[in-house]
Amino acid sequence: MNSTVLTNLRIPSELLPSDGRFGSGPSKIRASQIDALISSSTHLLGTSHRQAPVKNLIGSVRSQLSELFAIPDGWQVLIGNGGASLFWDAATFGLIHKCSQHYVFGEFSSKFAQAVRLAPHLSEPIIVESPAGTVPALKFAQDSQVDTYCLTHNETSTGATMNLLRPARPDDALVVVDATSAAGSIAWSANEVDVYYFSPQKGFASEGGTWIALCSPRAIERIESIAKSKRWCPASLDLSIALENSKANQTYNTPSISTFVLLDEQLKWMLNNGGLPWCVERTTTSAKYLYDWAEQRKFAEPFISDRQFRSPVVGAIDLVGVDANDVNVVLRANKIVDTDSYRKLGRNQLRVSMFPAVEPTDVQKLTACIDFIVEAIS
Repeated sequence: MNSTVLTNLRIPSELLPSDGRFGSGPSKIRASQIDALISSSTHLLGTSHRQAPVKNLIGSVRSQLSELFAIPDGWQVLIGNGGASLFWDAATFGLIHKCSQHYVFGEFSSKFAQAVRLAPHLSEPIIVESPAGTVPALKFAQDSQVDTYCLTHNETSTGATMNLLRPARPDDALVVVDATSAAGSIAWSANEVDVYYFSPQKGFASEGGTWIALCSPRAIERIESIAKSKRWCPASLDLSIALENSKANQTYNTPSISTFVLLDEQLKWMLNNGGLPWCVERTTTSAKYLYDWAEQRKFAEPFISDRQFRSPVVGAIDLVGVDANDVNVVLRANKIVDTDSYRKLGRNQLRVSMFPAVEPTDVQKLTACIDFIVEAIS
């Protein structure tokens, strides 16, 4: 359809959501977080990260994360500069001893596997892969050489989520989980995981440029053991240095302080409202609105056919007989943004984030907006 016609199409105001941000990362930042950032401008922003005010902020973030996830005694919250992609490189130096097994079912899970494959000091990784839109069955390699199992809690590119389980092996193999789009939004058990790592720009409504890893005593032991082996590692990727600095509530290099201000405020909001169970209830409610709507429409259907693997935080919806690009043009013209599908999937699809900061009623209103657009352009 003509682009001018699409951009001039106005959705009735009563249908519009209270906030039109549905991006899967960066995600919606709440107004109170912006207020916290403004109020921090005179005593935190532009100050040394080695001094008490910033260290207290980092300490508050670490403490609240421990509370939110109810991590057991002995676990550590590690923080470093760079996003999850940098953590993948750090893991090749400081977590994987020799051989890893990876479960790949989308763009981001494949990137970690590729980083390991290219690491000259590691063995060829074992890859268990399934097509986009599905989740591979957890069939853990019983090869004694495998020392690290690499899972992805939620595949941001496809809107698929996997159950986290520890392999039934009596050895010291670690379970390492990429949780960037799941953290703070989907429940998990520390009994099944050794490292749960993420960036804060999705469920925690903050900015990028930081990685956070919740590490079990077994993972800490692995990090320290590899560091003692004198395996060469750049200082910026050295997890033992990140561990040492995190215990002191600081990062190795100067961090983006604004990222932690936004994260700290979001954590306070989450905990004050009921913690992780409350967050999970919100995302579950939003997901029910989205998927029920899609199943009731002739022009839409959830991309993930198996209900048990449908993500409650990133909903991918295929459109049938309607151009998703046209729908997105109208939505953006009406200040509803970032509902485009993941670029490399190449599907006629919408992708909707449903992180805790997104009001479930706004997801419901978004579906009404899409109904209006489809009827207007059909």
